[in-house]
Amino acid sequence: MIRLFKVYYPLRTLVLLVGEALIVWVSFVAGTMLRSQDSWLLLNVEGGYFKILFVTLLVLLLSHWLDLYDTASLDKNWEQGARILLVMGAVAIALSVVGFLFPAFMPGNGSALLGLVILTFTLFCWRGAYSWMVKQPFLRERVYVLGTGERAERLVTGLQQRTTLGIEVAGWTGTVQGNLTRESVASDLLNTVRGRRVHRVIVAMPDRRGTLPVEELMDLRLAGVRVEEATSWLERISGRIEVEQLYPSWLIFAEGFRFSVFFRMVRRVLNFAVALVGCVLCLPLIPFIVLAVKLSSPGPVLYQQRRVGRRGKIFYCYKFRTMRQDAEADTGATWALDNDPRITRVGKFLRSSRLDEIPQLWCVLKGDMHFVGPRPERPEFVEWLSKEIPYYGVRHVVRPGITGWAQVQYKYGNTLEDAREKLQYDLFYIKNASIGLDMLIMFQTLKIVALGRGAQ
Repeated sequence: MIRLFKVYYPLRTLVLLVGEALIVWVSFVAGTMLRSQDSWLLLNVEGGYFKILFVTLLVLLLSHWLDLYDTASLDKNWEQGARILLVMGAVAIALSVVGFLFPAFMPGNGSALLGLVILTFTLFCWRGAYSWMVKQPFLRERVYVLGTGERAERLVTGLQQRTTLGIEVAGWTGTVQGNLTRESVASDLLNTVRGRRVHRVIVAMPDRRGTLPVEELMDLRLAGVRVEEATSWLERISGRIEVEQLYPSWLIFAEGFRFSVFFRMVRRVLNFAVALVGCVLCLPLIPFIVLAVKLSSPGPVLYQQRRVGRRGKIFYCYKFRTMRQDAEADTGATWALDNDPRITRVGKFLRSSRLDEIPQLWCVLKGDMHFVGPRPERPEFVEWLSKEIPYYGVRHVVRPGITGWAQVQYKYGNTLEDAREKLQYDLFYIKNASIGLDMLIMFQTLKIVALGRGAQ
């Protein structure tokens, strides 16, 4: 796996992305050269290479929005083929519109159409070749999972399900017959490493006293076999930090969880500037939203709510009202439910389009929130969740956000278990916080909003 923006990605997925970008670019360059006699002039003098670069970015963006780089769907050949055709159709429509409105932007006479035909053929060939290539055993890394129990089983299942990681689970301690002793564990480990030529050993033992073969692991490490801890691998493959069996020492000594004064200052300036621009861009929409909320149900247009921010500070979070005025008159503080009857018809649209969150730009300008961070929770829930979920208070070391890693990776939560799951994503974000990760989360958020996913 390779790390970009402090997030781990399968190397194979990045190879797919880079290879596809090269194919798109070369296809349109070839189309221009085959179609136009003055291809050198079009490409070099009239900026044809830059125009093709924009088309390449468009194809990659549409492919991403249609989940063509989703590692979970790479084996679904028919579904992948249908999505590729959808991308090609969308690109053809976009190029036709641009060619009609701005003909100077298109290099050559009909070269874009020829390039699109070449691209469609080469993309299907590339996807077929890639699918065959990643399944070859000589390109797979063999690992041994040293450990038993639910945590080790989750790791084994995660490695087996994510085939794009290029990892084969050669064996794990859970298959050892009889009582587990240090000798039986060491014997199975050494036999598997030598017989299957294992490259890496991942230690996932909940109780290591008396059963962890320390000497054998040391010998394997000196022989060139990598020995790593399961917590880091579970973080890599899931994008979250599991709170079960998480020791305070790991939080203390783990890489990350560092926020320099310079990093905080740059983040604050960027968030203020973007929020200010966002307020200006949203001004034309506000009168229509205000009118729609007023006509949908009686009550105030804005809804203010006490939330817990950085270092436990209480602040007021503002949104356009999406529920009826007496939504919590009988129940008190409650999470929104699936198909919640308290939500108005206008409120459903505002929530699905995220337009109800425009007033939170004021919270960003004030410094109570950032664009990216853990979701700000109500004090009533924070008090309860802090008692039920270990390390819940860690999420308050950073400012809360309008969006966040948990929001783009997990569904809307309205249960204790959902809060536990989202905390694990929040811990991952806090550990790996960076400007690059914030930009990645914002990009993912735009995709989710455009496709209408995850609204509640």
